[in-house]
Amino acid sequence: MGGCLYREVPAGRLGGMALTERHLAILEFERTWWTLDEEKDLLIRARFACAPDAYYEELNRVLDDPEAMAADPLVVRRLVRLKDRRHRARLEGSGSELSGGART
Repeated sequence: MGGCLYREVPAGRLGGMALTERHLAILEFERTWWTLDEEKDLLIRARFACAPDAYYEELNRVLDDPEAMAADPLVVRRLVRLKDRRHRARLEGSGSELSGGART
């Protein structure tokens, strides 16, 4: 049975990891953090009780999960696009950080 809220994984095929409440909170945070008055790193420490580097490692794992795309496609596409731009800039040796607020 298929539908927009239910996705069946075919037998013998593994789906992505199930998104936890924390993963969903990370996606929600990435959607809205810029509307808040504090620095992003401070917000990360307060909300997720971890260092920004650990947060970004976890965010990258979430972005690699197909379940994240299903949960919030606009945010995931935007963050993957920013991540790809930064990666390309590093490969091209420009050395300049692109703006966008997220170190993904």
